[in-house]
Amino acid sequence: MEDLKQQYSNIPHYTESIFYELKQTARVMKIYASQLFESLDIRLSPDEYSALDTIMCNPGICQRDLAKLLLKDRSNTGRIINTLEELGLITRTVDTKNNRLVKNVSITQKGYDKLIEINDRIFDHFQDISNQIPPEEVNAIRLSLKRLRENLEENVDNKI
Repeated sequence: MEDLKQQYSNIPHYTESIFYELKQTARVMKIYASQLFESLDIRLSPDEYSALDTIMCNPGICQRDLAKLLLKDRSNTGRIINTLEELGLITRTVDTKNNRLVKNVSITQKGYDKLIEINDRIFDHFQDISNQIPPEEVNAIRLSLKRLRENLEENVDNKI
């Protein structure tokens, strides 16, 4: 057994890779966001908030494109859209694209107001965490992660 352990210690480990660190950080961030939204009594989930923000930045986006940006399947994205629409935060309009009916979504004034309200409440909490790292490092990390994501996207067959 000791020989096997010695051999295994000489190979690279997944738990020492950037991919492991990113996965674990994303998991912790998701838990943190859920706990934060619950403690601040924000009546949207972090996924619904993210969708609302993405819709605001991409007015008239269709469900399929929204799903790609959120990295969610279309049925999960549909449930999020239904909830946001029931709350009056977005509207859907029917359009045609390549001779097919497409439902586009746009944020309403109520949705915009809700987004501003949430941002005002959560950004200080996110800033407190970011302040643990010097601002130039935060920006360098963000840009590095963006480049890594873009490189990964070139190699991923995203069937959303």
